[in-house]
Amino acid sequence: MYKAYIENYLKETIQIAGQISQEEIEKGALLLAAARDRGGRLFILGVGGSAANASHAVNDFRKIGGIESYAPTDNVSEFSARANDEGWHTTFSEWLKTSRLSERDIVLVLSVGGGNEKASGNIVEALKLAGERKAGIISIVSRDGGYAGQVSDACIRIPVIADERITPHAEGWQGIIWHLLVNAIA
Repeated sequence: MYKAYIENYLKETIQIAGQISQEEIEKGALLLAAARDRGGRLFILGVGGSAANASHAVNDFRKIGGIESYAPTDNVSEFSARANDEGWHTTFSEWLKTSRLSERDIVLVLSVGGGNEKASGNIVEALKLAGERKAGIISIVSRDGGYAGQVSDACIRIPVIADERITPHAEGWQGIIWHLLVNAIA
């Protein structure tokens, strides 16, 4: 019943593997290793399914990669209080200000679209702050990369193979890429 769908999905996955930029992945690995070596921290930002991925990635980067790592969405009380009291756009940037984001640190964005004026404005505001503070920026995104793609030091873009499956491929590949990065620098 689902055989054709499964076959097609896996063919698309193979196509993505052949098109993804190994150079951008290596840039990301170099940035992460350098941040770890200088005592910097890793802040992982994601919304929706990417927030769940951020939480899992925090574990891996801390336990396997040896980098002090955090995801603002792991503290749902603070995250929702900021959204309620200060507005959605502030949820990440104000959290990063309290965490004293600095040039030693890295912000890793997990996002399908990378943020723009209409969606994931909290990611956009966080990246503006990261730029002001000269923190490194790595993104794992799809589509055109959005704002994250424009400002990242390493932008790992998941190619769009099928418009109707942008989100599942992007969020699935976030896991593949962060696992690759963690184990490359371990």
